[in-house]
Amino acid sequence: MTTYTWKSPGTPYGGSTGRLRRELRAVHALIHRDLLRLACQRTHTALMLLHPVLYLFILGGGLAALIPRSSLGVGYQAYLFPGMLMMTVQTPAIMVGIRLITDRESGYLRELLMAPVHRSTLLLGSCAGGTLTAAVQGAVLLGLAGAAGLPYDPLLLVLLLAGMILASFTITALALALAVSLRRAETFHTLLGLVMMPLLFLSGGFFPLTALPGWARTLSEANPLAYAVDLLRRVITLRVPEQAATAGVEWAGHPPPLPLEAALLLTSGTLALLWAAHRFNRPE
Repeated sequence: MTTYTWKSPGTPYGGSTGRLRRELRAVHALIHRDLLRLACQRTHTALMLLHPVLYLFILGGGLAALIPRSSLGVGYQAYLFPGMLMMTVQTPAIMVGIRLITDRESGYLRELLMAPVHRSTLLLGSCAGGTLTAAVQGAVLLGLAGAAGLPYDPLLLVLLLAGMILASFTITALALALAVSLRRAETFHTLLGLVMMPLLFLSGGFFPLTALPGWARTLSEANPLAYAVDLLRRVITLRVPEQAATAGVEWAGHPPPLPLEAALLLTSGTLALLWAAHRFNRPE
């Protein structure tokens, strides 16, 4: 008769290779769960994509005739496009935090915690799944680049997708860092209403940051979304010089280097995820 013995994640079981394989399987399962949800909830996904599309065509089309091209450097729809990409990835990335709270309330999270893997692995899987689903939805909106006056340059689309993946990771990590500290989904929704919309409007996605008062520009310099939008906009300028928009984030009157903006986004997301993992590792 064969006897099977369960061992905790911290004890050797099949060596380090076996432990790593187990952790990777857990991450894969959580990513697969998010992708299945994305594939099954087609109506919900379509409605989330409809929001930035309406902004791009109705708001962008209406204001394009009122805002002179000389004040932005590009047409308003082209100026608005990076902000709409950010709006597209923002919603599914934030949903990861909401799901963490609802999983805790429903008892599903307690079942996940019984798996012989580290808690940090579960959080990493949730972050990876949220990042991927947000980037997939952002990639769909890239199909409207031509409507915004941008060419379908393969390298440009790849760079924009890379920027959206980086932004999706940062927003997902920030949402998880907030969610691990809260117990009720209603509180999370309230905080999002107070925080996320101001962050989006202070990102430079709708209007130049130079048009803001001094105190608002100072806040925008600490806003991760401002660096994400500026990163996407400068990627467009890099590939399509004639679409050079007005400056976004500036330090002492000069834009920060493009690699530094990417590094700041990656660092912000990593620090948020590490802090969330620290909080999540505490006993319930």
